[in-house]
Amino acid sequence: MNEKPLFINVENIKVVESNSKNIILSASALFMNPNDIGGALQTDEIKIYVNDNEVGYVSTERFEVPAKKEFTIPLKATIPIDSIISNKNIGGLIGSLFSKKIKVQYKGDIIYKTLGFSYRYDVDETEDVKFKL
Repeated sequence: MNEKPLFINVENIKVVESNSKNIILSASALFMNPNDIGGALQTDEIKIYVNDNEVGYVSTERFEVPAKKEFTIPLKATIPIDSIISNKNIGGLIGSLFSKKIKVQYKGDIIYKTLGFSYRYDVDETEDVKFKL
């Protein structure tokens, strides 16, 4: 019998690079595939929120799912600094600058396809992420 792979969580959300123009975020979506056959996964524009403001999205390439094992899909996004520095976000931004932390939320869908079937996973993961200027 075929089961859909188990979506475990989004983990390792971190700032991999920050400069005066962009913050580059990375994360991993962790799954376990109990099946003897693989399939393919792709994200459908997972939205990224920083300090509760939508600042961009991440879509991955189609990812081949291995059979009978745990696997991760890399989720990487480049967020323009301009999108974080908005009037409605200024209070949260000032707090972030002092604490050197931003609240990052990944929210959207990941779709799994195999043998003509498809399953949709809801992703909604929030973490406080440290950064350096």
